[in-house]
Amino acid sequence: MMDSPNGQKRMKNSQPLKIKYWLALLLLAMLVVLFIFLGRWQLQRADERRAIQADIEHGQQLSSLLLQNDTPESEWREWRKVSVTGIWQPQFSVLLNRNHHGRPGYWLATPLLLDGSPDKAVLVLRGWFERRIAPDSLPDFPVTAETVTLDGQLLGHVPRLFELWSLSGEKQAQLPARLPLPGPDLPQVQNLDLKELAQASRLVYLPVVVQQTGVDNDGLARDWVTPPVDDHKNTGYALQWFGFALIALLALLFVGYRMGRYGKSRSKNE
Repeated sequence: MMDSPNGQKRMKNSQPLKIKYWLALLLLAMLVVLFIFLGRWQLQRADERRAIQADIEHGQQLSSLLLQNDTPESEWREWRKVSVTGIWQPQFSVLLNRNHHGRPGYWLATPLLLDGSPDKAVLVLRGWFERRIAPDSLPDFPVTAETVTLDGQLLGHVPRLFELWSLSGEKQAQLPARLPLPGPDLPQVQNLDLKELAQASRLVYLPVVVQQTGVDNDGLARDWVTPPVDDHKNTGYALQWFGFALIALLALLFVGYRMGRYGKSRSKNE
């Protein structure tokens, strides 16, 4: 028996609607997967921040360490209080672009030649100062040529800032190949790698950094900011993403139900 013209017309009109249902199901399924992934990512970020907080608390609870040329690596714990003695090497100082409480400025990083060593040093983040508007020259922070002892806390590396140009493989504000510079200016960089500094200054550096603390009356700010460790915010974001996933899942079930009802209605009409 041949189908009636009305039946053929209904089948033809039902094809676009059926495609729309399948597209809606596919889109909602993708959204469910995406929202769950984002929620799990936020939970992972919360775990990372809790781990950082635990490391900070553990390091700060340890007794103060006298950092020397022969201090065993097992004693190098991030955020541990340290005391170090040596001679400043201001000719190898580097400026790092950093904002402080919303104000543009620089971190001043200077190597300290360890007491009793001819070439072994530790990099010290001495503090922050505000950037001056050109053509004003940079302020001078002179240091004594004598042996000094300073207090600080240990870091595993110089804290880094994200560089947009790093996505393209390009480098900006590179550290000069040789230090010191011929003039009075100091090199300015966004991030500082100890290996590059070692090549430029021809010094051997401990694979740790000292963040100087205390008051030195030298005009540098030392109210250092610790890494963000508010894991509650990430947990809240995760709950939001999981909520979106639940909404998308309910919508998926509703569209699937409507699609089933539509299929049954077509079968009865045929």
